[in-house]
Amino acid sequence: MRRSVASSCLPNPGHVALARLEEKLGSRYSLCTQNVDALHEAAGSRKVLHMHGQLFESRCADDDCGSETIRDTRTYMQRSEIPWCPCGAMMRPNIVWFGEMPMFMERIIPAIERCTIFVTVGSSGAVHPAASFAQIARSNGAKSVYVGLESPLNAHAFDDIILGPSGERLPGLFRCS
Repeated sequence: MRRSVASSCLPNPGHVALARLEEKLGSRYSLCTQNVDALHEAAGSRKVLHMHGQLFESRCADDDCGSETIRDTRTYMQRSEIPWCPCGAMMRPNIVWFGEMPMFMERIIPAIERCTIFVTVGSSGAVHPAASFAQIARSNGAKSVYVGLESPLNAHAFDDIILGPSGERLPGLFRCS
C-alpha cells in the first residue's frame, strides 16, 4: 500500500532547492533523510543517505543472508505474492522498522560533526537518533536551522526556526532554485 501511494507523489520545490544546492556545493554537501520515498532523487539529488531505508527496494528478511538489495517497485496485496530469497527467507522492504538501527549512521554522524551549516526540514524533533543531530552539529560549531510547519520538540537545539511549508521556504533560503 505504501508503495502505491508513494509512486504517485512528485517532488516539491523544496526537494528541487536541495538538489540545486547539492549541484552548487558538490562534495561539501550531505543530505540525510528519514523519508523512505525517492522524492529527493526525483528532484535531482544524487548523494542521499536514506537513514530509514528505501521503500522501492527489497532485501532478504534474514540479516545474516548477505544477498544483494534489489530495486523493487511491485506492490504485494497478498502475503502469498511476496517473493522469497534464494536462502529460503521471505523478502522485505529495505526500510527500517521501529526498534531497528537506522542505516548509514557511520557516515551521517561524521558529516554532521564536520558541517558548518546544519538544516533540518520538517522533523518532529522527537525521534532519536535524528532528534539529536542538531545538537551534535551545534556542539561542533555549526549554525543550525529548522524549517517546517510547526516548531519541533527539540527547538532549543536550533539557532533559527523558519516556520512554513518547506516547498515555499527552502527555495528562498538557499537562493539557488
